[in-house]
Amino acid sequence: MSAVVEEHARAHLVTDAPDGQRALRVALRYDPSSEAHDVRIALPGSPPEKNVSGKEWALPRELLEQGLRSPAGSGDIRVWPCGRVQVVVEFHAPGGVTVLQFDCVPLMRFLRRTYAAAAPVTP
Repeated sequence: MSAVVEEHARAHLVTDAPDGQRALRVALRYDPSSEAHDVRIALPGSPPEKNVSGKEWALPRELLEQGLRSPAGSGDIRVWPCGRVQVVVEFHAPGGVTVLQFDCVPLMRFLRRTYAAAAPVTP
């Protein structure tokens, strides 16, 4: 059985408020035993493994990886590079749109850990 990969990353919640972006510590989680192979992104105050009022989202790991290099996704989740060192993740829900901006390095490190956790163990 593989271990769950959990990590925190700093993100900016992009809003149209006069005070601009707000920095957050976002939880990243990947369970290699899950059939969906989704990455979970939770905002502060969201219990793990729960979708609470749109504060936690699940997205395919491959979508996050592709979005680091080029625009990816359609529908409810979109990911795209923002310059050379940042990536934007956009979530659409009936209650509105949430836009998070991350530095790429922590996301790439997290993704590497997810692939290492899912790799078959050789005797």
